[in-house]
Amino acid sequence: MAKNKPYGDDHRQGAVKERSQVHNPHNDRWIKRDTDTGKFIDQKADQEPFKGVRKER
Repeated sequence: MAKNKPYGDDHRQGAVKERSQVHNPHNDRWIKRDTDTGKFIDQKADQEPFKGVRKER
């Protein structure tokens, strides 16, 4: 996961590890995927990509 030190300042240091995101062109949404298992975890409600998660190409 992302590092958040010092705690409480709501600032992410670096990218979220073991996650990636892919764009679904059928519904124009971004889907977050676990890189270890390959399972889909979450889908964005809007068309913007997840922050701090790398994109699959």
